[in-house]
Amino acid sequence: MGKALIAASVGAVATLGMVVLPQVPASAAPADLIIEYQCNAVGENSIARNGPVMLKTNLTFATDLSVGDPLNLTWKLAYTGDPRRLLSPGYFRRGGQVHATGHVDLRGDWTGVLMPRGVSDPERRLRPDDVLGLPESINDPGLTNRAGTISITPGDIDLDFFPPDGEVVYNDGPDADNPSGMGIVYSNGWGSLDDLPSSEKHVHNDLHETTVEGAFAELTFVGTGVKYIGPTDKDASPVNIYIDDKLVATVNPSRNGNDNPVNHDMAGGKTLWELTPPLPYGKHKIKIEKVGATGFMWLDAFEVSTTTPETPTGFHGAKCSPVGNPSTVQVTVGEGTDPTDPPTDPPTDPDDPPTDPDDPPTDPDDPTDPDDDPPVDDGNSDNGVDDAVVNPQTSGTATSTPTTASPTATKYYRAQVAKTPSGGVDTGVAPAEPERPYALMAGGMALVMGSAGGGLLLRRRRAAHAGGAR
Repeated sequence: MGKALIAASVGAVATLGMVVLPQVPASAAPADLIIEYQCNAVGENSIARNGPVMLKTNLTFATDLSVGDPLNLTWKLAYTGDPRRLLSPGYFRRGGQVHATGHVDLRGDWTGVLMPRGVSDPERRLRPDDVLGLPESINDPGLTNRAGTISITPGDIDLDFFPPDGEVVYNDGPDADNPSGMGIVYSNGWGSLDDLPSSEKHVHNDLHETTVEGAFAELTFVGTGVKYIGPTDKDASPVNIYIDDKLVATVNPSRNGNDNPVNHDMAGGKTLWELTPPLPYGKHKIKIEKVGATGFMWLDAFEVSTTTPETPTGFHGAKCSPVGNPSTVQVTVGEGTDPTDPPTDPPTDPDDPPTDPDDPPTDPDDPTDPDDDPPVDDGNSDNGVDDAVVNPQTSGTATSTPTTASPTATKYYRAQVAKTPSGGVDTGVAPAEPERPYALMAGGMALVMGSAGGGLLLRRRRAAHAGGAR
């Protein structure tokens, strides 16, 4: 088969011819194929034995995948407007189911047959020719393991019926109880006794009887076992029992289990004979025959049993084939994302506040809140701050005797200037205070005051001199 596609159920390899494929772009929508099927009987016990049954199916699957994505074929089944249906092949207790297996041809980079499967809901108690339900859908998911192209073409669908374990009674009543000729068949010489007393415990309170030597009744059934049910009575005659036309036993309902004669009349609903060991599952026939010219032979019912594990696959099968040529669709499997690629940055939460690019970096190992004021030097060397550093919040400097200390991590503090002065550079440190010429200013003031005082003294001397001259 060469290259493997799917870690799922893959059938036998099919060597098929080339098919011209439509070009389906990788971004195409999922395939959605409507396909009509005709189902024909496989063998005489088929659930489609009364003629072809038409189905309308809907197959969907993705056409654009990446490596690791699931390739999941989902196939829905339904009856069309055609009145023919799948039918029960016999009497079965509650729980029988229809199984469906599809076939999908794979070509291109992979070659093989994919087999989606499905099962119907359990059936109610069935009689011959009761309509059977279909599986709602069949599917077969699997994971693609590498890139390439797959050409997908729908093929046949196989149907089968699997009965439940258990027993079901074939009564000897009217045709309504045994439709389609699959009920009990009576030879000439039989009479029907209806509306018998319930105290006699006959199935459906009815009974068939004959006094004719060689008269018989037979039932063709599908199952693994069968019982002959009737009354014990002092006037009963011996009865030969045949399975598949072979004499297997002779019973006498006028005698009990110890072979002693009975003295009662019409003790109905008794198991007069039971087949052991079970038969292989399939179609079989039981026949009872009256022995001797005297006495009566009665038949109340046959009880048929089924053992599901003995049911061979395909015994009730039907093969459904597409009407016309179904479309072929191309599926593209891309490379996808390499799991070894480095991860990308996670997306930013739109609800997060924006980050101020002017904020200084924060050391993630610093337990100190950067919004706190920096510590003030107290002249000791135990506060984590070098004692010889100028404290910007005090005038002058503080000194201390150097001490030996362990290295400490660098600490960052918020700048002491709220905003950068116009035209300045944001260094994170407040600009130094400009030095003012206090001495020069004092000298100037002294010079001014001296000049003023000297002028006043000169005027006084002039005035005195002037007065002395007179």
